[in-house]
Amino acid sequence: MNTNESKIIEKNEELEIDLQRLFGALLQRAWMIAAAAVICALLALGITAFLITPQYESTAMFYVNNGSLSVGGASLNLSSSDLSVSKSLVDSYIVILRTRETLNDVADYAEVDRSFGELKEMIHASAVNSTEIFEVVVTSPDPKEAEKIADAISYILPKRISNIVEGTSAQIVDHAVLPSKPSSPNTMKNTMLGFILGLMASVGAICIYEIFNVMIRSEEDVAQCCSYPVLAVVPDMNTQSRGGYYRYGYGMEPRRGKHCSQRKKLELMKKPAKDAADEVFIGKSLGFAASEAYRMLGTKVQFSFADDKDSHVIGVSSSLPGEGKSLTSINLAHSLAQLNKRVLLIDCDLRKPSLAAKLKVEKEPGLSNYLVRGCEFSEALHSIILDDGARIDAVMAGNIPPNPVELLSSDRMKRLVEGLRKEYDIIILDLPPVKEVSDGMVVASIVDGVVLVTRENYCDRVMLGGAVKQFEFVNANILGVVLNCSREHEEGSKKYGKYYGKYGYGRYYGYGAGRRTKES
Repeated sequence: MNTNESKIIEKNEELEIDLQRLFGALLQRAWMIAAAAVICALLALGITAFLITPQYESTAMFYVNNGSLSVGGASLNLSSSDLSVSKSLVDSYIVILRTRETLNDVADYAEVDRSFGELKEMIHASAVNSTEIFEVVVTSPDPKEAEKIADAISYILPKRISNIVEGTSAQIVDHAVLPSKPSSPNTMKNTMLGFILGLMASVGAICIYEIFNVMIRSEEDVAQCCSYPVLAVVPDMNTQSRGGYYRYGYGMEPRRGKHCSQRKKLELMKKPAKDAADEVFIGKSLGFAASEAYRMLGTKVQFSFADDKDSHVIGVSSSLPGEGKSLTSINLAHSLAQLNKRVLLIDCDLRKPSLAAKLKVEKEPGLSNYLVRGCEFSEALHSIILDDGARIDAVMAGNIPPNPVELLSSDRMKRLVEGLRKEYDIIILDLPPVKEVSDGMVVASIVDGVVLVTRENYCDRVMLGGAVKQFEFVNANILGVVLNCSREHEEGSKKYGKYYGKYGYGRYYGYGAGRRTKES
């Protein structure tokens, strides 16, 4: 198979994926499509019934007698089978009908208070199937007025034609009658048209949204931004029963239900519920699907290294704040500790640390204190025994320094990591988001591999692709991507509503507001 054929096959596969996504999105939002169609149909019905004035039609039909024609001094003998001449006569009669003098006479005879312009708009005349018969249709909101004008035309027009075109005449074929029902608007037709337009508009809007939506929503989206594998897909645990936003550390706003009073909501925000605030983020508190996802992540990370080193340093980062990198770091450390590995977890996010709050340990002294020689390493080290007996050692970030980049890129930091390799099998560094600050990139030079965490329906393909390029620029070894908060793999069968909101990651110190975050 040549190169061109391979490219064609790849394009066809991409097209198939896109079509499948569009079809799936339409199925998922079928209720929205149906609702839009019904609403548009009801709008069309309401507009037709209440805003559009009904119109009535009264019709009169005439036969063209074209046996002999004399106009001025010229004379013509016509054959009754000459349809082209008949058609010309019909056109001439219609012109005569629409003249000012004729229509004024019609208005006087019908005794209607209509101007020449109004009558001209109300009258429509045309030949019937290219025959010698033509019809005059009068449209009016008053059925009696339509009949009176059509009767007046039936009386005035033949006389006008006889006086102008000698030797010919127009004879009445069908007299006008009083219309019994309106000719327009067509309620059923307009309602169906509104339904179809609503259907097409909603389908089109959903397709356009899906085509231009660059959010990460599946493993296929990750594959489109980078060539690295998806190491694990962590289900969405962002529900009230599973701890809400606290589980991922995205803020301090518990979800208590839409019917909670405003005063109660304020009280709950000031004092979070015990079951959410005291929730442990690792161990037995995780559901089965999440536990298995983190175990798979630990296994794949171990098999990502083909060298003979006894110890490995792994950096965990993300594109944006609020994607769950710290929770991933903790659970990766936990899964490796369950395999009897000596694991050390270090919070290298010196601007917005979160491990201390999640692990419920003192945040000071920590890494920053050690790097500025403010304490010994043993003073910053915490030994944590988890509920299943697994043990991990952890070092918190410590005091927030004014120069985190300088500390993380210092020789003291490098010597610390190299020295710790002799004591631990796995060292996990919780790095800052790479799209916010450059701290993670300077640490990437001392790690053996980087795990990127991306959050479904939060980070887009452009952001993830940019983060990958930044790590590639510093020659970091990217092990793969963790897809977090996956709703396709969420725990339980119940699908919860939108959970995006105020994640409360806060302003990233010294670099402005983080994306989709609120200053805490």
